[in-house]
Amino acid sequence: MSVGPMRLTFPPELSQAIDAELAAWDDAGNTELLWNRDASLWTGADEEKWLGWLDVMDRQLSDPARFPRFAAEVKAREFDDIVLLGMGGSSLCPEVLSFTFGRRAGFPRLSILDSTDPEQVLALDRRLDISKTLFFVSSKSGSTLEPNVFFAYFYDRARQELGDAAGSHFIAITDPGSKMESVAAEHGFWKTFFGEPNIGGRFSALSDFGMMPLAAMGVDVTDFLLRSRAMAKACRLPATQNPGVRLGVALGTAWKMGHDKLTIITEKSIFDLGAWMEQLVAESTGKHGKAIIPVDREPLIAPENYGTDRIFVHIATDGESAFADAVAGIESAGHPVIRITLRERMDLGQEFFRWEIATAAAGAILGINPFDQPDVEASKIETRKLTDEFEETGSLPAETPRFIDGSISLFCDDANAAALGIDDGQSLSEALRRHLDRISVGDYFAMLAYINMNAANEAALQQIREAVLSRNGNATCLGFGPRFLHSTGQAYKGGADNGVFLQLTCDDAEDVPVPGQKYSFGVVKAAQSRGDLEVLSERGRRAIRLHISGDVSEALSRIGNIVSGAE
Repeated sequence: MSVGPMRLTFPPELSQAIDAELAAWDDAGNTELLWNRDASLWTGADEEKWLGWLDVMDRQLSDPARFPRFAAEVKAREFDDIVLLGMGGSSLCPEVLSFTFGRRAGFPRLSILDSTDPEQVLALDRRLDISKTLFFVSSKSGSTLEPNVFFAYFYDRARQELGDAAGSHFIAITDPGSKMESVAAEHGFWKTFFGEPNIGGRFSALSDFGMMPLAAMGVDVTDFLLRSRAMAKACRLPATQNPGVRLGVALGTAWKMGHDKLTIITEKSIFDLGAWMEQLVAESTGKHGKAIIPVDREPLIAPENYGTDRIFVHIATDGESAFADAVAGIESAGHPVIRITLRERMDLGQEFFRWEIATAAAGAILGINPFDQPDVEASKIETRKLTDEFEETGSLPAETPRFIDGSISLFCDDANAAALGIDDGQSLSEALRRHLDRISVGDYFAMLAYINMNAANEAALQQIREAVLSRNGNATCLGFGPRFLHSTGQAYKGGADNGVFLQLTCDDAEDVPVPGQKYSFGVVKAAQSRGDLEVLSERGRRAIRLHISGDVSEALSRIGNIVSGAE
């Protein structure tokens, strides 16, 4: 089996630097160091403990019959829906697989829950027939907050509907010996599948975390893995012929030359791949004041209006060309462009592996450990403090806004308040414009939206994003909380101080209790957003929060009018 082609078109100076770096890579024997799991390729810390993904396909294919066997068992039970309860590395690959392959005849549809927003939890619950739903609880450690509260809620719902048979509608995917393994045994789960402790979450796509949901959808996992293994074989070649190393060295070298915004353009058939790439690249490279910032689903603008800090990647399946002219224009304007073509959607696993190798190689160029995520833990700690306080006192600590303008309140720390010149008489328009004026050359703007991730809200946020983009061509990012905390959040906090952040929160029209806890989903979401802003502020980031009371769509429309200059 062959691998999909990749073409790099770069300005001469960058192209020459990449060629030199590729030669140096081969001279140092770095591909061999990578495959030999030699931590000296990176920082000499514990990198060798996290490289099980390099040959996971061999282990998966040692018993290929288990995938069709499991698929047949799922089909026989005639479920209408599969819901994967997870976060970050446990949920993003299955999300991409769900959007890419859709529902197969005779098999259930796969949906993902990775939000603590009460509206999203309720919307999912209300469309499900619990008696015909299979739940995957996907968590490597078994101690991650979000999968645990999702499980608590839907297991309680299943008990209401199914009584003692509730556990037979649940499957755990977790590492051996985790808390989730014990929970699965205690609650009588139908099955438990195991991940591998030497594979980090964001590198786990081709392990059971990705492949068992794919099998349950009715996709031929053996064929998928065999195609993926062809990429692994190609990634053992010398650097100039190695599709993963060549990409990673290009990204790392581009970063060193100031192209630190990886702008992802995906064609329709694989449009959600960027969501998985965001986590892999941002969480792996964003630390110690360094980061490659992935920019996914950004509206396109005239090529000459982009900043010079970009590198573009266009990914398509063979025959797709909706963005081909736009990408050609970007290339003609002198921006570095990478083109990757999949022969068909079943080759998606090749891209998972190509980008995993590329991210590892880029990490070596950046001189960081691409397998840890220290700043994700910082946000978790702040969130846990707040939820623990709620459990003890029945309330979160009181907050005082800097000002209230209609249905929108503004919160920030003292340093950001001083930088914005905020006083009691400030208007929202003036404060927000001053905040956006802090975006300088080489900066990016990120919206961190702790609101319902539905089509209407996303469209409104994309309009705001486009208005900011049109101001000066700076890269813009959009993430829904809390899912981005386990993705781009690492780079926002651990990377360079070149981000300007606008966090958006709202009152919940209807809250949802978490069974067995005093706190609700709304309280969890509030604790996560406050912990997120607290860590951003501690890191000296340019960050404010706008809290919406009342109609969210009206408030987003107003914010859009301010940003676009209509108010």
